[in-house]
This record gives sequence, C-alpha cells and structure tokens, in this order.
Amino acid sequence: MLKLFPSPTAGPFGRRLRRERGSRVPVTVVTGFLGAGKTTLLRHFLGLPEGAGTAVIVNEFGETGIDNALLCNSSDNIALLGNGCLCCTVRSDLQVTLHRLVADRERGVVPYFGRIVIETSGLADPLPILTTFATDRALGGEFHVEAVIAVIAAQNGAGTVENFMEARRQIILADRIVISKTDIADEDAPLVLTRTLRDLNPRAHIIEAVAGKVDPQWILAERTGEFTGGFIVDPAIHTDDITSFTLIEDEPIAWDTFARAMETLIALRGPDLLRVKGFLNVAGCAGPVVVQFVQHLAHPPVELDCWPGGDRTSRVVFIARNLSKGQVKALFAAVRAVAV
Repeated sequence: MLKLFPSPTAGPFGRRLRRERGSRVPVTVVTGFLGAGKTTLLRHFLGLPEGAGTAVIVNEFGETGIDNALLCNSSDNIALLGNGCLCCTVRSDLQVTLHRLVADRERGVVPYFGRIVIETSGLADPLPILTTFATDRALGGEFHVEAVIAVIAAQNGAGTVENFMEARRQIILADRIVISKTDIADEDAPLVLTRTLRDLNPRAHIIEAVAGKVDPQWILAERTGEFTGGFIVDPAIHTDDITSFTLIEDEPIAWDTFARAMETLIALRGPDLLRVKGFLNVAGCAGPVVVQFVQHLAHPPVELDCWPGGDRTSRVVFIARNLSKGQVKALFAAVRAVAV
C-alpha cells in the first residue's frame, strides 16, 4: 500500500522535521458514533492529574453544542476547564483554530497546555482530520497526531458499524478502541462486539470501560503505528436521511410529561433515535437535568449542580433518521395535553 508521502525525506505526517518530535504538541483524536460515550471518556480523563494542561477542541454535528457545554460549562468559544485545561468549539477551519490556540498560549492569552484532544462529531469521518495534519507543513511543524481513539457502545455497537458507514470508518482508522457502557449491556455484548471490531481493525488495542473510566496512561501512550491513509477513497458523506434539530422550552417542564413522551417515541421509533441529548429545566430541580437516549437505550437522568453559562432554557438535541422536528413537537404537545 502506497504511503501518502513516498519521498524518502518525508514522514507519515508530512516532511521530516528539523526539530525533535517531542517539541511538537501531541494531538489525540477521539472519535466514535453518536451516543458512544466520547464526552464521558473525556470528562473522566480531564478530571485526573494526567489530564491537566489539555486543550480540547469540540466539533458538534447538532445545531446546539450540548457536549461542549457539558465539558466546559460555558457557551463561549474558548472557556476554562478545571484542572488547568481549556476548551474551544470549532467554528472555523481546523488549521486556523490550532494555530490560534498555540499563538494565544505563547502570548499568555490562554493557560499553558501541553497537548490537544480533538473530539469529533459522532457523524465525522476522522480521515480528513488526519489528512490535514499529513499534508499541511505548518501543522506538521507544530503538532503530531499521537493516537486516534474510537469509542463504541457495547450494546448497540455491532449494529451501528453494520448500518452506518461513518461508524465503520471511525473503527478502521483507530489505533485504540474503547468499548463503553458495558455495565448496561448484555453480558455477551462486549465479546460479540470485539469480534466485529477485530474483523474491521485487527491492529487496534481494545479496552472496555464503565462510565468512561480507563487508565489515563492508556490514553497518553504514543501511537505505535503509522497513518498511511489512502485505503478509504470515497468522500466523507453523511447518510441523507439523518437530520439534527433542537427542541427548546423556556418554561420549566414536568418530568413525567417529558418521560412519557420519550417512552412513546422510543417505543415507536427507537432504532431511528441515533442520539437524543440535552438539558432540561425540570420543575422542582435547582440545576439542569441531563438526559440522553441512544436508540432504545435510556440513560439515567442526572441533575447537575449549576447551569452551564447560566442559561436555564431546556434544550434537547435530536439526531435521528427519517424523523422530523415537527413530528416530535406534535408528539410532545399531544402528551402534554393529555397529561394536563
């Protein structure tokens, strides 16, 4: 298989560098399909001493940045995290964002960071990101991709990689794979999924995780192989029938009404709910209630201590297949009318 750069003076990520690899900023790409648990994995890592001094770049597919808010507790473009970290949302070209972060670090505008983690959208093909580092000389001089980590849910993972091209690409390009949510999966689900993952990517290191808890050294370890690229040649396109929309409610909502509406939606269209995730201003609760659903799987709701950014609006992002915002709003309105 031909490498991207056949020249003997070129490395796997562009032209050979004059300075040592260690002087460049290491980059870890965290990928995985919708609802796989990428944000949970990152939150746990950033809460550990090993996660200190990390810059996080979040790329969301949905119109509302729920994952970014969960990570950085702010709606600002660049926000401070705990543990000496910072977070930003990509609203422009990746190269521009990376160079700006380094320039701001050198000028003291943002806290010092020694590594960068890029959390891709659940529908993202990581190949263009890796190709960017491989073909951009300026990026190659400042950064090196240390590892690509794919996260996949134990219960639905086998079906996800079978049904979605994006999920297969994420697994194929990964150096390491985290099988998540094993505690809420069937007992044999991780083993069955592992066989599927081995068929797609026999070279990747695979580990299981509960609540995103993995050894931080497993995340920080340097990449052992080279990214050769070129083995997926068709362009990255999203499945045409996948849509994203946000339901917003200004007034506090009754939990029973929301729960009953979601139960009905799951019963009728569970396989098409690729991810439902958001904050609810539930009547009687001081902080926001985080809800998440992936197909037929409903995660236990969690109440946070405070609202990210102070905005108390309920906002729930739906990423679904063959399901419109109007249909979901009509269902919620009908359940609310019956409940009243």
